[in-house]
Amino acid sequence: MFATPTDPAKRLAAVAAGVAAGAVALGAGELVGGFRQDWQSPVVGVAEAVIERVPRAVKDFGVQRFGTNDKLALVIGILVFSVIFAAVLGLVSRRRFAAGAAGFIAFAFVGVWGSQQPVGASLAAALPSLAAGAAGVVSLRFLLQRAGAPLTKAPADGAVARPDRRQFLFSAAGFAVLAGAAAAGGRALRTRFSAASSRNAVTLPTPTKPLPAAPAGISSSTPGVSPFFTPNADFYRIDTAVEVPQIRTEEWSLRIHGMVDKELRLSYDDLVGRSVVEEDITLTCVSNTVGGSLLGTARWLGVPLRDLLDEAGVQAGANQLVGRSSDGWTSGLPIDAIDGRPALVAIGMNGEPLPLEHGFPARVIVSGLYGYVSATKWITELEVTTFDAFDAYWATRGWDQQAPIKTMSRIDTPRTLAKVKPGTVAIGGVAWAQTVGISKVEVKIDGGEFAEATLADQQNVNTWRLWSLQWQDATPGRHRITVRATDADGKVQTEERADPFPNGASGWMSIFVDVTDA
Repeated sequence: MFATPTDPAKRLAAVAAGVAAGAVALGAGELVGGFRQDWQSPVVGVAEAVIERVPRAVKDFGVQRFGTNDKLALVIGILVFSVIFAAVLGLVSRRRFAAGAAGFIAFAFVGVWGSQQPVGASLAAALPSLAAGAAGVVSLRFLLQRAGAPLTKAPADGAVARPDRRQFLFSAAGFAVLAGAAAAGGRALRTRFSAASSRNAVTLPTPTKPLPAAPAGISSSTPGVSPFFTPNADFYRIDTAVEVPQIRTEEWSLRIHGMVDKELRLSYDDLVGRSVVEEDITLTCVSNTVGGSLLGTARWLGVPLRDLLDEAGVQAGANQLVGRSSDGWTSGLPIDAIDGRPALVAIGMNGEPLPLEHGFPARVIVSGLYGYVSATKWITELEVTTFDAFDAYWATRGWDQQAPIKTMSRIDTPRTLAKVKPGTVAIGGVAWAQTVGISKVEVKIDGGEFAEATLADQQNVNTWRLWSLQWQDATPGRHRITVRATDADGKVQTEERADPFPNGASGWMSIFVDVTDA
C-alpha cells in the first residue's frame, strides 16, 4: 500500500492520520473542559473570541443568513476548518513531522488565547487547549508511524518496515472512536453544571395585580399569521454566548451600584420576595431586517426597574443604566426611558421561569428599545452612570448608543413566491410601534392603491398588533404585495430602506406571489 513516498495511498493515509489526530485533539479538549464549569473546550473558547473580534459586516451576515442558528453555524465552521487544518498537517508531516507538531501546538495556543478572553479567566482555563495540543501531537506521531512515514532516519542498511494497511486502518478507526468517546464524556461532565434543576425548583411568585387572560380578539383567524404570544421554544435568541451560561438561583445575585445613594445587592430570594408585576411586551432585535423574524411577544413577570432604582437612589447627572451579564456582556439604556413604560428585571416568561437560553435566573426587559441597548440576559449588575463615562458592548462597535424601535410591519402569509389559487387570497401579518401603538395597516397589490387591513384588537401599546386582509379577485400571474403601518400618533412607516446598522432597519416589506390554477 505504501510502496513509495509519492504513492497516492500513502498521502491519503497521512491525511487520515492528521484528521484522526485532530479529532483526538478536539475530543481531549472537550473532555478536560468538562472538569470545571469555568473551563471551555477549545472550540467554544475560539468561537467566543471570534464573536468578540469578527468585523461587523461578517457578524451581520451571520445573523441575517443563519438567524438564531448563527452560533451553531460558527461552531460548525470552526470544526470544518479544524478538520481541513488537521488533514493538511497530516499531509505535511509525511516528510517533516516537526511541521505537523508545530501546527498542533499552534492550534493549542489559539485555544489558549480564546480561553483567556473572558473577563476574569484564570490561567488554568488554558488546560483544555493545552491538553488538546498534546493529544494531537502524540496521536499524529503514533498514526504516522503506523502509516509508515519516515519520522526518524532509516537504518544503515536502508531497510524500512512495510506498514500494515489493516493495522493502520484499525488504529485510525480506534482513535476516531476514542475521540468521540472523549467528546461525549466532556459533554456529559458538563451536564452536572446545568442550572436546569435549579430552574425546575423555582416556584414563581404571584403578581401583585395579575393580568387577565388575553382576549381572543387580539389573535388572528387567518392561517399562517403569528400567534399573539410567541411560545418560549420559538422565541428568537440573539446574543454572544456560544454556550448558555448556567447559573443556579442559590449562586446568583444582582448588584446595583454606581451613581446611587445606596448600593444594593439582591439574592434571588430577595428579588422574588418583592412586589412583582406582569407585562405583555414585544421584544425586537436591532439585527432584524425588513420582514425578519427576530421579534416576539411574551407575558413577562418581574420586578419594576423603577422600584429598584428608587430604592438605590439615582444621583443627579446620571443618565445611563448599564446592565452586565454573567459573561461580561453589557447594554446601556437611558434611565429616563424606564419612566412611563414597562421596564422589568424579569424572572418569568409566559407563565414559566425564564428558560436558560433566555436569561435564567433573571434578565432585563424594557419596552420600546432594541434588545442590544436594554435586554441584558443572565443579569448580574446594574450600574448607574452616564453615556459620556461608558460605552456598552455594541456602542463600542459603532451602533448607536440610543435606539428607539421604529414602526414596522411584516407579511406572515402568504410566503414570498408562494403559489396561491385565483379568487380570494388571505393576507395577514403583524405590525409594531412599541410604546405608541398601531392605528392602521395598509396593503397594496402591484401598483394599485393601498387598502386598509382589518386590525385585531390591541392588547396594549407595548405589543405588536395582528392584521389581515382578504384580497379579492386575484388573477393568474405574478403579483407584488406591499404592506405599511401607521402608528397611533398618525406617523406612517417610512418607505425609505435602511440596513439594521446602526440603529435598526426600515422600509416597507414587499413579497411576490404566483397566482395559478396549477
